[in-house]
Amino acid sequence: MHTLSRDVAGPVLAPRGSVVCIGAFDGVHRGHRYVLDHVCLRAAELNLEPAAISFEPVPREFFARGSLARLSSARDKVEQIFDAGVSHLLLLRFNAALAAMSAEDFVKQVLVDRLAAREVLVGQGFRFGHSRRGDVLALQRLGADHGFVARELSPFAAQGERVSSSAIRDLLAHSRFDAAAALLGRAFAIGGKVVHGRQLGRQLGYPTANIRLGRRLAPLQGIFAVRVSGAGLVSHPSVASLGVRPTVAGKEPLLEAHLFDFDGDLYGQRIEVEFVAKLRDEEKFPDLTSMVRQIDSDAASARRILGATAIADAGA
Repeated sequence: MHTLSRDVAGPVLAPRGSVVCIGAFDGVHRGHRYVLDHVCLRAAELNLEPAAISFEPVPREFFARGSLARLSSARDKVEQIFDAGVSHLLLLRFNAALAAMSAEDFVKQVLVDRLAAREVLVGQGFRFGHSRRGDVLALQRLGADHGFVARELSPFAAQGERVSSSAIRDLLAHSRFDAAAALLGRAFAIGGKVVHGRQLGRQLGYPTANIRLGRRLAPLQGIFAVRVSGAGLVSHPSVASLGVRPTVAGKEPLLEAHLFDFDGDLYGQRIEVEFVAKLRDEEKFPDLTSMVRQIDSDAASARRILGATAIADAGA
């Protein structure tokens, strides 16, 4: 059974004690899984409950006072942390009050009162509390007073490179999808519920499944060869646009995926769009005719990349 809580105050989530890790966990990449796996292993060894503490918005997003590129939505992050085997997730609202909380209060109110921590595992360079004044030495000192031990885990590296969310965002921004997948532990994808759009794509011969990003800022933009899964689909070859659609005076960032040779109804269903290759940057066309001509070329390029032969060509 999984428990998710958003508040500092509340009943203890792990009455028999817990092993806890703390982090932003954007993307829940291989480095994060390394920490989460250690938590679950230690919890099993000590007969305690595996737990994690994270934040929404993530601290860097709060201090920037605006949207920053993210590898995962809050929903995806929660699902991936629970999939790693964690029983309790304290997903704290990172706001002015939490930013101002001292390291001592964080330990007492969050680690002790909420999670009954017996062991706390953190990554290298971990900082916490007001103005990031707390470090692993402070955590160990406070742990001695409150009945838990704190340990710093060595960094996780893949192919000789330290795995970090910022490194993955940089790889995605440069369309290095295979390298990003090696650090993530999976292909990069954006998921969401399919919503109704303006139906312009259908009028132009390219109906799309649309996902609104809301507050999310994607780490990449442009036109891509993609694969769509969910709602009964598995890696369905597609072409997608991720951006604001300047030719039609769009403003809201939108992910639009045209699924090749598909005529089903996806409205209201959740899908995942996996990015395979970038075709080009988003651009503003002088008219819809020019835009459709380019979409034809994009679709043909995506089919070649994905090995998706058009139905009309299959018997030729």
